[in-house]
Amino acid sequence: MKRRRRVSFALAAVLALLAGTGCTPGLAQSVSAPPPEPFAPCAWWYGIGKRPTSAELATAAKRYHMVVLNATEIAAMRTLHKLNPKIKVLVYKDLSSTRNYPGAVNGPTDARWLPTGIGYSAAQREHPEWFALDTAGQRIEWQGYPKHWQMTVWNPEYQQAWTTAVTNEVTKEGWDGVLADNDFNSLSHYSSALLAGTTTAEQTDRTLRDGLDAFLTVAGTALQNAGKMFIPNVSETHLIPGRWTAHSRFSGALEENFGFRDDRGSGDLLTFQGNEWKELRAQAALGESWLLLVTRVQDERQERAGYASAALLAGPYTCWTPARSAVYENPEWSQYLDSGLDKAVDAATRQPGGAWTRQYTGGWIALNPTGTPARIAPPDGLVGLDGAPVSEVELAPADGVTLVRPHG
Repeated sequence: MKRRRRVSFALAAVLALLAGTGCTPGLAQSVSAPPPEPFAPCAWWYGIGKRPTSAELATAAKRYHMVVLNATEIAAMRTLHKLNPKIKVLVYKDLSSTRNYPGAVNGPTDARWLPTGIGYSAAQREHPEWFALDTAGQRIEWQGYPKHWQMTVWNPEYQQAWTTAVTNEVTKEGWDGVLADNDFNSLSHYSSALLAGTTTAEQTDRTLRDGLDAFLTVAGTALQNAGKMFIPNVSETHLIPGRWTAHSRFSGALEENFGFRDDRGSGDLLTFQGNEWKELRAQAALGESWLLLVTRVQDERQERAGYASAALLAGPYTCWTPARSAVYENPEWSQYLDSGLDKAVDAATRQPGGAWTRQYTGGWIALNPTGTPARIAPPDGLVGLDGAPVSEVELAPADGVTLVRPHG
């Protein structure tokens, strides 16, 4: 929904929390129109690992509702639009870094199509003050990501330059919008450095978070006014109440750590801690914006629990994908996306023991996000994905199940 006047970030966040100010996927709905009906999670492809093949694009056009590609893949984006005019294709752009690895630069010159909003060479030449410095006056290179350099996301000039460059590119080339990476909560995931002018990690992180809060308002408003989508990859929202709601208020948001188990010993699912689950459910129920969910899967339990979590909160624009590679090397799929749950007939319900359930026209979902086992009785007549009848479910901690109506 386009705003007729500018409001402060704080007010926008409050409005989002109370009423939902997210922009719809595409054109805004009428205020009086009922929200679209909620369906089982759709599939999406975070296709930033490598150049997609023609075969992958043909399959993607049939399989996915949303695709994210690198800025170099303009031809692939146009192919997807041609094969499926309804598909949404976003371009990947990093909010927080500039990069000078091969491909992002060609010798002393920035590449034409960047993974970021601002090129390394241009910043080095024209705005060296946009490189963030540590307390020793050195630039901050991300640990584990060579030649990724932290930028001053709190600098209004950097915010505006990023926004102008990205909005112009997206509009000119015909992308549906932007997937804005690294809307992060803490620099500690990338570096142990403290920002110049700070004396503690808490002060460093507050500087970055406050900067990104303002940055999202600038970039999101500009892209929204241009008729384009803006979806940030917002991290660790279970730690800060209201952050998911505020940062998803334009076209939605990406939760890249969805359905993870707490590795500190509780056994619970992190998504259900703090206020995140409540905020995700509220956004999905509004039916106005995209929830892009990623569950990293190394075993069957993680896949079951990730999909079940997504199905519990799914609204009209909730898309889920498993991720078997941290670099998103290949298009992903899961048997659960083929389960045939169809339309949700109720909202997710929390059972007395802490498990959650939800009914669909084509089946039923249960999830145990707690650290203790849970026993649940499913509706009569349902079967597992293998076709075997199921009359009782005993769910281990942080596990889920998908049951369906038998076919034929």
